[in-house]
Amino acid sequence: MTATATQTPPPAAPPAAGPRRGRGKLSTPVILLIVAAAIIAVAAVRAIAGANDVTSSGQIAGALSSAVPIGLAGLAGLWSERAGVVNIGLEGMMILGTFFGAWAGWQTNPWLGVLAGVIGGALGGLVHAIVTVTFGVDQIIAGVAMNILATGVTAYLAKKLFTGAAAAAKGGTPKQSPPMSDIKKFTVPGLSHWLNTIEKHHWFLVSDLAGIVGGVVTNISALTLLAVVLFAVTFFVLWRTSFGLRLRSCGENPAAAESLGVNVYTYKYVAVIISGGLAGLGGVFLAIGTHFYLAGQTGGRGYIGLAAMIFGNWRPGGLAMGAGLFGYADSLQLRNGGPSVHALLLLLAVLLVAMAAWRFYRGARLPAVISLAFAVLLIVWYVTTDTVADEVVQATPYVATLLVMGLSAQRLRMPKADGLPYRKGQGS
Repeated sequence: MTATATQTPPPAAPPAAGPRRGRGKLSTPVILLIVAAAIIAVAAVRAIAGANDVTSSGQIAGALSSAVPIGLAGLAGLWSERAGVVNIGLEGMMILGTFFGAWAGWQTNPWLGVLAGVIGGALGGLVHAIVTVTFGVDQIIAGVAMNILATGVTAYLAKKLFTGAAAAAKGGTPKQSPPMSDIKKFTVPGLSHWLNTIEKHHWFLVSDLAGIVGGVVTNISALTLLAVVLFAVTFFVLWRTSFGLRLRSCGENPAAAESLGVNVYTYKYVAVIISGGLAGLGGVFLAIGTHFYLAGQTGGRGYIGLAAMIFGNWRPGGLAMGAGLFGYADSLQLRNGGPSVHALLLLLAVLLVAMAAWRFYRGARLPAVISLAFAVLLIVWYVTTDTVADEVVQATPYVATLLVMGLSAQRLRMPKADGLPYRKGQGS
């Protein structure tokens, strides 16, 4: 009797390696190419439209000043959401920063005002952490409540602290603090004047580059330099240290992190408090830039900071690009209004045409057609008008926010546990 041997089929061969078509990070060469293409496009629009202010050193300096508070708010959101806590309350924490920074700044010096603003924002972050992390309140509702609470508290304190005899004598009102001193600013001697000379010739691309570089080496606030350092420190801490790895694990899979000995509550608290402090610093920047606290001063920058963070895919580099874009749009409407925004219509049309070509190449036919249709509408608008209405000018930063978010939504990847409530031991 012959036994029939059963043969086990060989294991299936692994699939052939091929190019990964994921939502990976943009490499440094690609980012540099995008920046170079953007500069050339802006230079071309400046030459065609004759809107010399779009690449002037004043415009770039204004864009940088507008981008810093937005970037700090986005950085605040990045810390919080990487730990799994959505922080809609950034606007309120910025408001606390503007108030406490101005209150301490006019009585002492601006650097103590910066410290007070950071502490005020951090206290707002602490309240948000207690409510969301400890008590498990819905994070969106808690954030909205924080914004309302901060507005009410600062309005009440302003009436109490800025209308006394000493404060009123120096210009304090129920909605405005007495003025305070400015933070030291830096200019690169010689280089700034030389670049300004080249800029005035309005040579294609050369003068544009001179204006862009001149804007970042002339009258730069020490707080701007501090913000740049904080971006670098955030990247290093969150992506190059064991502390950052543990913190990010709390935003990806807190149950697994807890099983490995990570105190998830502690890391969430630390992240949200740091988030509040960074938002408070953004608020102080606004107060020092205008030399006083003013009711409604933040103007929705906390929300725009969140949009910049999402545009940047929850990473510091992309966040910085998003903040720069929103800051540029904000500065454009503040400095030159209608004429510059009218030139911006042509730039947006060019970008939409490029986006349509890219999406068509990727096989997304319908989005490509929609982008092309909007580009045609913008070109018609540009050709048939000489300027734009003031209402459109004032809405430019917010329209830019919506447009950028709509174009970048398909490549986003948020932390997996972002916004989800967590209770200790839930993974066991």
